[in-house]
Amino acid sequence: MAAGEVCRRAVRDPDRLPDTARGRVEVITGSHGDAEVVDRAFEGADAVFWLVPPDASLTPRDAFSGFTGPAVKALAAHGIGHVVGVSALGRGTPLADRAGLVTASLAMDDLIASSGVAYRALACPSFFENLLEETDSIRDRGVFTDVVDPDRKAPLVATADIAAVAAGLLLDRSWTGTDSVPVLGPQDLSPVDLARIMTEQFGRPVRYARRPLGELHTTLVGHGLNEAFVQGIVDMKRAKDQGLDAAVARTPGTASPTGFEQWCARTLRPAVFS
Repeated sequence: MAAGEVCRRAVRDPDRLPDTARGRVEVITGSHGDAEVVDRAFEGADAVFWLVPPDASLTPRDAFSGFTGPAVKALAAHGIGHVVGVSALGRGTPLADRAGLVTASLAMDDLIASSGVAYRALACPSFFENLLEETDSIRDRGVFTDVVDPDRKAPLVATADIAAVAAGLLLDRSWTGTDSVPVLGPQDLSPVDLARIMTEQFGRPVRYARRPLGELHTTLVGHGLNEAFVQGIVDMKRAKDQGLDAAVARTPGTASPTGFEQWCARTLRPAVFS
């Protein structure tokens, strides 16, 4: 919008649009997993930003490729030239075919590319924002949890940096073919590193507690998630702990600017101390 582009958004609940977008975007009400909605949304469009909201009531395949199927048909029907999608690291690695939700995301990329559009898959590691699910535990107990080795260093990224790369590609549109665009953050960090930085930022101790994969599976199934989807989460977590996200080298072109210290001060600290 800042560049003067006319933007259209498919959204289930228009009342939840941020104030910065109200009156500035054309709204198509409904789910972008519905054929009728994407048919209206894609009419006359030059480029599409595609982000699947994983539905934990479905299998990983249905949540990614099944949800995307109607859009793929609409892309071809409306002659869309360019698509940018949010995906995952791991393509071409030995772990890619047994990485759960990541495997499903990569299959979705292949499905979109099969439509004939020029496609860029933003290959992302885990997000800083995942830690927002831990705010109560950090606030009340000074603990955050995951299932990876405490010393496993891996790339992490802020979602705002992913958005900036996506916006740049959508504005450019001189690119052709199909490719992945890694967005890796400025440095690799381990859970121990995250705990140290949070301790420094908050002025009080924060520690990391590693959970067993089996415990994660039991907890998520107990919350009513589809068991196949839960297994997809577990398989993804296992693959990440085995180095799934470490296969792409960080370069000036793949690094993104927001460091964890900056994100922690701007986003996590206010959430923890609100």
